[in-house]
Amino acid sequence: MTAIAYIEGIAYWSRGLPSWTAARDYAGGAEAIADAPVRPSPQLLPANERRRAPETVAVALEVALAACQAAGRDPATLASVFASAHGDLAITDYMCATLAEDPRAISPTRFHNSVHNAAAGYWTIGAGCMRAATAIGAGQASFAQGLIEALAQLGDNAEAVLLVGYDGEAGGALATVAPSTGLIGGALVLSRTPRAGTVGVRARLRDGAADAGGALTQRSQGNAMAAMLPLFDALADASAQVRLAAGADRVLELELAHD
Repeated sequence: MTAIAYIEGIAYWSRGLPSWTAARDYAGGAEAIADAPVRPSPQLLPANERRRAPETVAVALEVALAACQAAGRDPATLASVFASAHGDLAITDYMCATLAEDPRAISPTRFHNSVHNAAAGYWTIGAGCMRAATAIGAGQASFAQGLIEALAQLGDNAEAVLLVGYDGEAGGALATVAPSTGLIGGALVLSRTPRAGTVGVRARLRDGAADAGGALTQRSQGNAMAAMLPLFDALADASAQVRLAAGADRVLELELAHD
């Protein structure tokens, strides 16, 4: 079975590459930005919430809003899919360690941010969005499965869907079993109908191995969401095809038609 969609907006953030423009330039051979912020500052949130939000939420909201702006879409009008391999590993490690040592010392704020759909919740509140928000976690296959979900919603007559992939740094004991380094986020606004400047996507599941990717993938390959990066490499260099890890020796093969 084949699904077709159109990419209207693209966004990206990692340390040293705080925008899709910077990421695209880096993929083309430019240097990373040495004095770029080490943490996103999502303008969708009030200042106090912006400071308290964990890095995973911050990067997810940063790229989500940037993708909507690139697409010229009102965030409040879009259904969304948020894909993260593990959620916030640093908070999860803190929760496990504190529960084992001193359960009554659990921080209510960190507990609130420990759920896997924290970023989706912050997004719907900050954007004033009443549309469906889905949170997906499937290990290395998380982004591909999130893309499949977004395509399914388009096939069920959604006009456009926001897809966000993100993961942060692992710490403590969890880092030995669920390793992840750095902080990255990427987002796409996908629609059912083509417009000027969109990238056409024809997707199908098949057996096989995922592509190794290019400069963006190599730069952040230690992150748990690195499996999404071959697509961003392909978008940066206008490649015609890319295969993403979709789980159980399966790949999501994407044929890309650049306008």
